[in-house]
Amino acid sequence: MQKGLLIIFSGPSGVGKGTIIREIMKFPELKLTYSISMTTRAPREGEIDGVNYFFVTKESFLQHLYNDDFLEHACFVDNYYATPKAYVEKMRNEGYNVILEIETVGAKQVMNVMKDDEGCISIFLVPPSLEELERRIRGRKSESEEVIQKRIAKAELEMQETFRYKYVVCNRNIKKTVQKVYDIIHDEMQKKAMD
Repeated sequence: MQKGLLIIFSGPSGVGKGTIIREIMKFPELKLTYSISMTTRAPREGEIDGVNYFFVTKESFLQHLYNDDFLEHACFVDNYYATPKAYVEKMRNEGYNVILEIETVGAKQVMNVMKDDEGCISIFLVPPSLEELERRIRGRKSESEEVIQKRIAKAELEMQETFRYKYVVCNRNIKKTVQKVYDIIHDEMQKKAMD
């Protein structure tokens, strides 16, 4: 059985990452699975350990960190989050292509850890323009002006990181973007099969 790919998927908030991933997961031939993160935060209603997250205590998390068990880790609002190496490797060894939807800071950590791994690819999703991104964020009608401005400023910084990624895809049209991402993953699977 061919070992699966690790697919790093990044892009600014509002660019459509969730939508593209949901659509791309519908193709069984791509054998995609989502990476499950470990966190110290409490489960929300309906969340299941080992499905939504691996929920652990802070002590357990810090022990894993000390043991170098993570591809990347970060702290948000007093809770830790990380991508466990063992889970990602287990899924890849079972032939799954693992999608890791992650911010640029975490992506940089993963790329450093995985630099010698030929099965690691990175895709950065960009909007047609910052104006279009702002329009999409405002269209959600779910955030204050202050939060919108922070998201735009963060997007500008994140877009300066695109040079680190193997592929940069512009999300102008959902159907065409899904096709482009499909083609990238399919081509990478074919290349890996020929190795």
